[in-house]
Amino acid sequence: MVDHTLLKPEATAADVAAFVAEARSLGVWSVCVSPSMLPVDGGEVRVTAVCGFPSGKHRSEIKAAEATRAVGDGADEIDMVIDVGAAVAGDWDYVQADIAAVRAAVPEPTVLKVIIESAALTDEQIVKACEAAEAAGADFVKTSTGFHPAGGASVHAVELMAATVGGRLGVKASGGIRTGAAARAMIAAGATRLGLSGTKAVLETLDEAAAADQPTGSGY
Repeated sequence: MVDHTLLKPEATAADVAAFVAEARSLGVWSVCVSPSMLPVDGGEVRVTAVCGFPSGKHRSEIKAAEATRAVGDGADEIDMVIDVGAAVAGDWDYVQADIAAVRAAVPEPTVLKVIIESAALTDEQIVKACEAAEAAGADFVKTSTGFHPAGGASVHAVELMAATVGGRLGVKASGGIRTGAAARAMIAAGATRLGLSGTKAVLETLDEAAAADQPTGSGY
């Protein structure tokens, strides 16, 4: 369920190579990297690249070209950022068209995830953004870039997103998930994918989180 994520601007090619090696050892679904870091040899691990990242304030044709290049360089999945300002303004036709432009540029089997920056939106805007993503043909909706000052993923946002897409799209929780307990909470809320930068630490505390959820005593 994990996209093992390295999107720090200061990341070097050596950092990415080490990160991919760690991804293989952890058995994650994919590595998520900046498009300038491609190509990378993920082996059995899939490769995700971001698009229009992190602001989303790029022309749709630029996002489409960036996604096309990333797929040409070996990306299996694309995580694009919407124009959050357009969402705040309620310009849902633009939001949908923006997503559709990227979808057209990278059709199936490329997986398209749409980052809506949920912490910067109201509940109504979260619902509308998810509806726009579904209408435009996306495969997933995703909470956050992890770079927005409003914050990252929240249980409430994941629950709302999951309820809106109703299993027709996946839900990726990303941004600020640093413990096994936080990861389990996101999954319980409806997340079907997790974006993690500290993946090893999260996985190491999953069992602790599970134990904490168990009732104490004999049960009789």
